[in-house]
Amino acid sequence: SDGTSVYMTQDIGTAIQRFKDFEAKGMTYVVGNEQDYHFKVLFLILSKLGYPWAEQLHHLSYGMVDLPSGKMKSREGTVVDADDLIDGMVADAEAISKELGKLDGLEIAAQKELFTTLGLGALKYFILKVDPKKRMLFNPAESIDFNGHTGPFIQYAYARIQSLQRKAPESSELDWSTLTLNEDETIVIKSLLQFSDVVDQAARNFSPAVLANYTYELVKKYNGFYQNNSILKAESEQSIAFRLLLSKKVGEVIKASMNCLGIQVPNRM
Repeated sequence: SDGTSVYMTQDIGTAIQRFKDFEAKGMTYVVGNEQDYHFKVLFLILSKLGYPWAEQLHHLSYGMVDLPSGKMKSREGTVVDADDLIDGMVADAEAISKELGKLDGLEIAAQKELFTTLGLGALKYFILKVDPKKRMLFNPAESIDFNGHTGPFIQYAYARIQSLQRKAPESSELDWSTLTLNEDETIVIKSLLQFSDVVDQAARNFSPAVLANYTYELVKKYNGFYQNNSILKAESEQSIAFRLLLSKKVGEVIKASMNCLGIQVPNRM
């Protein structure tokens, strides 16, 4: 032996040192699923050595991300640089935003900020919506689709809600005791009420996908409400005020959810 330590002994030593230095209550290792056996053995050894905190160790095992063939062909050993991938996503966001006419009234600096927000949002959301344990294929073109199960789809819904709020008239004190809810409104409210439980479930399961998919479903339900019901031109001042308030709450939950996922949401698109 040349005296060089192996990964297992390094991990044993660093785990012990981390708990000494930081007095952590637990520790999560975010490492690919090809190391599942390694961490099972590591945790067992630390437990057998008598460290009580070994029960608080967790391996967040994730599946590999494959890229499509061609320019980003990973299976042939091509190194995919994260900066290049991000730059490509931002460029795609710019092209699609211009094509769809999403830039009206935006200054150049605001446009560039929007492209970055959409590009990074598309990349992060497309990966996070898949359960971490599953292997996945990342398709850049699919991830930037404004009408698909994507980050930009959710980001656009948020921006539209902010546009509604800017156009909202000032409302006086209203008597909510006479308010009646239609089916679309009830569906959205029930979805909003699930938010706290969904966050807890995502945390317990170490799965951002739970929150990502909840947010997408919330946006779909809100879009159904938006398409079927007039908001600013509703039949009464009470309905206008309530639907604006409901929209505002949906926007708040979208923003909170996406922030948990590390994704920004734009106020304008």
